[in-house]
Amino acid sequence: MNLRALLVDDEPLARQRIRHLLRRATDFDVAGECANGLEAVKAIEELSPDLVFLDIQMPELDGFGVVEAIGADRMPPTLFITAYDQHALHAFEVHALDYLLKPFSPERFHQALERARRWCTPPNGDKGPDLGALLAGLRQERPWVDRLLVKQADRYVLVKTATIQWIEAEDNYVRLHVEGTSHLLRQTMTGVLNRLDPAQFRRVHRSAIVNLDCIKEFQPWTGGDYLVIMRDGTRLTLSRTFRDQFGEWL
Repeated sequence: MNLRALLVDDEPLARQRIRHLLRRATDFDVAGECANGLEAVKAIEELSPDLVFLDIQMPELDGFGVVEAIGADRMPPTLFITAYDQHALHAFEVHALDYLLKPFSPERFHQALERARRWCTPPNGDKGPDLGALLAGLRQERPWVDRLLVKQADRYVLVKTATIQWIEAEDNYVRLHVEGTSHLLRQTMTGVLNRLDPAQFRRVHRSAIVNLDCIKEFQPWTGGDYLVIMRDGTRLTLSRTFRDQFGEWL
């Protein structure tokens, strides 16, 4: 049975070139094509391809965002494609991952494809790329995100972090409160806080994170706690545990 490849690139000509080169490989079929990261996340979940050709630089949700949305442990073997991203190339070198640098030659393409074949043929093949380590390394250098991907029914929505007013813990999820609506995200409070800019987001309680731009006022309360009044009228508690983070304000 042939291996099924998903092509993800916002440039139609780039997808066309990969499709053309794959025709020379008789053991690969094109399972689908995606023009952006949102389409890619949905296609990976629905099609379960054996291999993903994934462009890094895409608007809204880039290639690394796709990996993060799917989960590094659930992501199929992936060949990254980039026009030029020194940051990404350094990360690949550190974690010994393969990638295709545009414009790539047919020889370089088939060299990378040969390595991908070994990833896709367990148990005797090579171990696939450690995408979890790659993401961890990238977060160390550029940890803050300006968008979060959340699932709504059968579609995905990109939420700009600047529009998030506050976040609350909800079982194994966090709920993002955004301008009169809310979204559930499968993430821990610590996990989501680590992805947000601390200059804009701070924890006020073990179950609440606030956007500093959305605070209306603080009111002294009992036991050294404060009430945090948000601009939308929500009343939260600033516990003593987290009060030191607001020392310059209080």
